[in-house]
Amino acid sequence: MTDFRLLNRFEETFRNGPYVHRNSQLGNRIADFLFDDLYELDSTSKFRADVDAGRIALNPKGVSPGLKARRGDGSFGPIVPGYRPRPYLDHVVPVAPTAEVDLGAEVKILAKAMIKQIDRVVSDLCGQSRQFKTKSPDALTVGIVGINVADRYVSFEGSRRYPTGEFGPHPYQEAPEAERRLRMSAEPCYGELLILTFKATNEPPFEFSWLQAQGTRDQYGSMLTRLLRSYARL
Repeated sequence: MTDFRLLNRFEETFRNGPYVHRNSQLGNRIADFLFDDLYELDSTSKFRADVDAGRIALNPKGVSPGLKARRGDGSFGPIVPGYRPRPYLDHVVPVAPTAEVDLGAEVKILAKAMIKQIDRVVSDLCGQSRQFKTKSPDALTVGIVGINVADRYVSFEGSRRYPTGEFGPHPYQEAPEAERRLRMSAEPCYGELLILTFKATNEPPFEFSWLQAQGTRDQYGSMLTRLLRSYARL
């Protein structure tokens, strides 16, 4: 079974809990592994050849000289002339300033209170896709959304605990409607929208499982294959 770095990182986000939804860096850390998976999937791909030749790199800051646009969780593109790619700790792809976006990714996680926040999540997703296109009209855009379907969940604000049931619906009760709205309103904004369905209670011992492990890997692997083929046509 193929071992994908992004899926492993997503899982670790909950297994190394507690997951704190207000940590804005979590999406960045997950999205960056998308490019490692693209690199490792096919040793003969144009994507890998361009990385090895020092033509493209990951841009953790997501800022391109002369362009004003909000950074996404993952931004990958052609290296600004005069710069060399640098190693990136725990990753196989290097980093460097980039001139535009060839491939941009945005990650969201809906762990609880999904319907309450779904309009904002859809707005953020579609807004970020437009920002990627501001930098490069031909950019490949990827939205990745995790949806929790556990029978209970606990969130944290400082030292306070907020269990579902007492503080709002359980995840599994809201997940179908959240996915429906994402499919209807956010999917049209992206070239690829991947929904990762999982179970996590966010309580010790911080167990995690995919709703359908093999199906999740198959969907993610298929998306990677399509992205490599699309990149080759840029």
